[in-house]
Amino acid sequence: MAKQGVGITITQHILNQQRQKPEATGGFTTLLYELIVAAKVISREVNKAGLADILGATGIINIQDEQVQKLDVFSDKIIIERMQHIGQLCCMGSEEDADLIEIPSQYPKGNYIIVFDPLDGSSNIDVNVSIGTIFGIYKKKSDATDIDLLMDDVLQPGLNQVAAGYFIYGSSTMMVYTTGDGTGVHGFTLYPSVGEFLLSHENIRIPERGKTYSVNEGNHAYWDEKTLTLMDYFKATDKKSGRPYTSRYIGSLVADFHRNLLKGGIFMYPADNKDPKKPSGKLRLMVEANPLAMVVREAGGYASDGNGPILEIEPEELHQRVPLYIGSKEDVELAERFISGKGGKR
Repeated sequence: MAKQGVGITITQHILNQQRQKPEATGGFTTLLYELIVAAKVISREVNKAGLADILGATGIINIQDEQVQKLDVFSDKIIIERMQHIGQLCCMGSEEDADLIEIPSQYPKGNYIIVFDPLDGSSNIDVNVSIGTIFGIYKKKSDATDIDLLMDDVLQPGLNQVAAGYFIYGSSTMMVYTTGDGTGVHGFTLYPSVGEFLLSHENIRIPERGKTYSVNEGNHAYWDEKTLTLMDYFKATDKKSGRPYTSRYIGSLVADFHRNLLKGGIFMYPADNKDPKKPSGKLRLMVEANPLAMVVREAGGYASDGNGPILEIEPEELHQRVPLYIGSKEDVELAERFISGKGGKR
């Protein structure tokens, strides 16, 4: 990993990328700036969660039939408030909101769309596990301005994202993002004493093959035969292929993905029959799978739903769920062969 740029600020980095695109107007840069400000505020609140009355559940159930944590509500509100006034967005989509989020009439509108999970893994807050914010950014395709007509602009395949990334709030706060087109994946660590993100992980490349699999094995009883065969493969002993793999599962998507991005491995959330309401899996295509799929692709990895690239899925609804296999390219391609029925028998 090259180190020559390590230490530059996120502001410098974004401006450097903007200068490489003569057609850039600065609107996208403004969008990222405000998102970074929102993440700094969320980071501050996450770091003092155990000391303030923002820990725990609100008693509200969100569109995903999950209990909304107080910090979920706070993070969702902060991102919306920071982003709605900048004049670059036509609308927003959040995991916590059933419908598209409209830009208030008093603010100018733009041609970008941001979809986000404001606080992924928030159920782990009270046990001090790393959590994060995931985001994907698209450009509007049509001339529509009415919120009821913008859904077609939002429901684009992940390949159309112009940027994607995540913030992870752990022992340190990091931003990892990409703008695609071969620009690479870069990680920035927040230095609290100066309040700035500095480049700490330049041009991240995920190993082509890892030694770790990350999956909730508590769902074993609900998996189909193909998934069970895949798990047996990762656990089997075979020195030639470097097996068995090591199991590492945190239960926070951002944390599991971040570890595997840096060290190699595969994260899996297969479809299961545990919940009839979620036959296609638990994770959300638009706000979780697509953004991370773009990041991993730009880092040399791969993301699949078990039958093909996540980024090529044509979304049908804002809160669509998909199975997810993501990480080192060779590991995900192997998983895809098993899930598609081409990987052998148990």
